[in-house]
Amino acid sequence: MAEILEIIMIVSFGASWPMNVMKSWKARTTKGKSLGFLCLILFGYVAGIISKLVNEAYMADFASKWYVLFFYVLNFVMVGADFILYFRNLRLDKEAAKNA
Repeated sequence: MAEILEIIMIVSFGASWPMNVMKSWKARTTKGKSLGFLCLILFGYVAGIISKLVNEAYMADFASKWYVLFFYVLNFVMVGADFILYFRNLRLDKEAAKNA
């Protein structure tokens, strides 16, 4: 039951990331974005992934509980994509400022 509740939490947190990544892609600006926030979220997902990997009980039953770690990694990848887009958009902001 704990794993199901954890998945609900992770899916709830992660549900907005695909939309956020698309917004970053289309907006082409860093306005309204926080690099610190993205770094903190990435750090949190890394901590969550590591916590699963060092948890002996979880790893002993990994074959039947792999999906919990999958959602952590999936969310990390989505936030990572938004992180990368932040730097693309920062470059675009600087180019726009230079040409203005």
